[in-house]
Amino acid sequence: MKAHLDIKGIDQLMSHLRDATKMDEVKKVVRRNGAELTNQMQKRAQFNGHYQNGKFISPTGATKRSIIMKIQEAGFSVLVMPRTEYSPYLEYGTRFMNAQPFVRASFNYQKVIFKKEMRELMA
Repeated sequence: MKAHLDIKGIDQLMSHLRDATKMDEVKKVVRRNGAELTNQMQKRAQFNGHYQNGKFISPTGATKRSIIMKIQEAGFSVLVMPRTEYSPYLEYGTRFMNAQPFVRASFNYQKVIFKKEMRELMA
């Protein structure tokens, strides 16, 4: 008795497995860069005090502590954000206070690294 096994589509299966491996690597790059962006934002979220009604208001560190990272879209996306309601005033300033950007500066720094890592992964 002779047995014969013929497998069709092995090339497609191997291609799919390679693609799935690359997708796992993409998720790792996204996660790692999200964590680094969170760290960058927290480092830059050190603000100067200001005067309000003649009284000096000292920073409390609440914005720094409020910065969170959420992994979304099955790991293909991360959301990094401060959760204090006044963080836009810190980022953009007001007519009474100069801007002390910490979100844009951190993002612009991290996006260069992210793009480089993604290019290397896709090469």
